[in-house]
Amino acid sequence: MSDEHGGFEGIRENLDRHPMLQLFGYATPYWPRLTVGVVASFLTRFARLVPPIIVAAAIDRVLLNNGEPGLLTQAGLLPSGAITSEAAKVAFLRRLVVLAAVAYVVRSVSRFVSRYLLQSSAQKIQRDLRNDTYDHLQRLSMDFFADHQTGGMMSILNSDINRLESFLNTEFRQFIRVVATVGGIAVILSTYSVKLALIALAPVPIIGIASGYFLTWIEPRYRSIRRTVSRLNTRLENNLSGAAVIKAFDRYGFERERVEAQSQTYHDEKVAALRIRRAFFAGLRLLTGVVFVAILYVAGMDFIANPESEAALSAGTFAVFFLYLRRLYSPMRRVGKSANKYQLAKSSAERVFGLLGREPAITEPADPYEPESMDGSVAFDDVTFAYDSEPVVRDVDLEVEAGDTVGLAGPTGAGKSTLLKLVPRFHDPDEGAVRVDGTDVREYRLQTLRDHVAVVEQQPYLFSGTVAENIAYGDREVLAGEQRRAREDDGGDERARADRRRAADAEAARERVREAADAAEAHAFIEGLPEGYDTQIGERGIKLSGGQRQRVAIARALLNDPEIIIFDEATSDVDTETEERIQESLDRLVEDRTAFVIAHRLSTIRDADSIVVMDEGRVVERGSHDDLLVDGGDYADLWYAQADEGPVSADD
Repeated sequence: MSDEHGGFEGIRENLDRHPMLQLFGYATPYWPRLTVGVVASFLTRFARLVPPIIVAAAIDRVLLNNGEPGLLTQAGLLPSGAITSEAAKVAFLRRLVVLAAVAYVVRSVSRFVSRYLLQSSAQKIQRDLRNDTYDHLQRLSMDFFADHQTGGMMSILNSDINRLESFLNTEFRQFIRVVATVGGIAVILSTYSVKLALIALAPVPIIGIASGYFLTWIEPRYRSIRRTVSRLNTRLENNLSGAAVIKAFDRYGFERERVEAQSQTYHDEKVAALRIRRAFFAGLRLLTGVVFVAILYVAGMDFIANPESEAALSAGTFAVFFLYLRRLYSPMRRVGKSANKYQLAKSSAERVFGLLGREPAITEPADPYEPESMDGSVAFDDVTFAYDSEPVVRDVDLEVEAGDTVGLAGPTGAGKSTLLKLVPRFHDPDEGAVRVDGTDVREYRLQTLRDHVAVVEQQPYLFSGTVAENIAYGDREVLAGEQRRAREDDGGDERARADRRRAADAEAARERVREAADAAEAHAFIEGLPEGYDTQIGERGIKLSGGQRQRVAIARALLNDPEIIIFDEATSDVDTETEERIQESLDRLVEDRTAFVIAHRLSTIRDADSIVVMDEGRVVERGSHDDLLVDGGDYADLWYAQADEGPVSADD
């Protein structure tokens, strides 16, 4: 029960280019709205730089009667020359008020436009990325799901993709903020004093270089944190799913220790990263403080030494410098946080796009075979298959005519279930071929093949929802009808309610569900549920018994009307009486189908057209029930062991 199993440590090997470039590739469809959002964001930042210039003009031109023109005068927005009369000052002040009002209106409108367009685009990218990742994950082969645990997959689909959305939503705007604010302030300050502007901007390259080193320091720690989170999620998901087992064996202490150990590892790694991050940010604040003090000293000395010289700043300009310094270093200090967020996002992007770069092991040919119908004959031609290195199925040669029922018997681990998983291509054989109607299953279009093959497993998976929805899952049209019916019942689809044709389709879908349930001997118990077919069965069908879940799964399989049907101990959890009723129904339902029945109870398969006995991955016996009893081999030993009686002749 190692926590290392099922991790995503090697997923980055599937990356074909930088993951952040792949992330920005998802923004391409939204470039028009992103372009407008970026322009509006720059406009917001530039509008924020106007009020300090207005304050400087008010101080110098109105309060101190300084005739220096200033930037707004040079831009033609204010009159030049000294302002001496009260009327002129009032007119000048009114113009400043109008400029300030315009700046704030522009800032407010552009801020709304930029935030709405950029944030909504981030949401759209998140939606597209999650949809694509989920769809790709669903299309990966079963060996991927065998090697990777649910907790790790959920971590990618939720926390990793959410982190990428947060990065696009926040840090992209922060990047614009830094560029616009630093660039704008650099231009403005240099027009007042090149010397002081250079002092003010001196930390910019230092912060940039330090941020680059910071990324190098923090990257391996964030990778380790992501691995730890995945393992912790997997452990928690396993424990919550296995709550009944933990309770039954009283393993609270054992599981607590395992969760505590992983929580402690996560804590230690987060604290280590936090130590580096806090030290980096503290250094940035110290650097900006040094610059603030330097400008205060240099500008003050210039004014004291020669207040009339060009190097000495006016009172308004002096105020502007310190107002801009505050605005300058706020986004610059944010560079460190953005670098931190970037590294987190990069780590998540590596996992997401590494997963998207994982190619399915089961693929279709360029021109797949899509027959309009199937007869259902199946042939295994010298088939060998291994999950790892040791073969589970060995050199199986077996031909099954269309419409035949074949029972499979043998000890646990003999390879029966694995052999039949090769028919719908859950796996491909390592050697040999599986043929349906004489065509290698690898030549079929996957969906076409699986539309004609139904599988009912010993522990069937049921979705959270109603009984009817779970049965309807076996047929697309019936499932669509059930969904329309549910919307009508909830009052959420007025058009569907008003449309008689849709209502009729929904009722026809429900009738097909009832027929399938009746065939699986499930109709009676379903009718006895609190809300009948509309009863919610809980996660994994937890509100139903094991036998009830199996019967719902059989109904789901039969609804698809497959030419080939596989029962993998599908009646193991039902009582003997119910099994006999199901068997009578199945005898009718599989009459025109090819059926494979894996059974622990050999009485289930005694009437099969042929019985195949497997051991250690090989077919060791094949024949009818009576012939195998006469042969006195493995099947006979199993039969008599279950019947608790000695050998008898076939005529008895």
